[in-house]
Amino acid sequence: MNQTNKNFKATVILDTRGRSETLDELVESVKGEIAAVSGEVTGFESLGVRDFSRPTDRKYTAGPFVQIYFTAPADCNKHLLERFRLNRIVYQSLIEAA
Repeated sequence: MNQTNKNFKATVILDTRGRSETLDELVESVKGEIAAVSGEVTGFESLGVRDFSRPTDRKYTAGPFVQIYFTAPADCNKHLLERFRLNRIVYQSLIEAA
């Protein structure tokens, strides 16, 4: 059975608290999570550091936002969200069909 691939856009807030890695190294880790679910990254855009509209932690009120465009099997959504949830680099994530 041949799986069809779809285009997705992941908006990710990175957790940089206490980390010595650069933003590029953190993004490469997130791209590795996408590759782990048979995804292929097609584009990347850094949206800069933005304030949160509803911070969940009083000590962390702003973070770097990135958008990653990728192609992956149609059913990768739930698997990738679970991998992001377990990854301590990812603070919040949203995956949309692009």
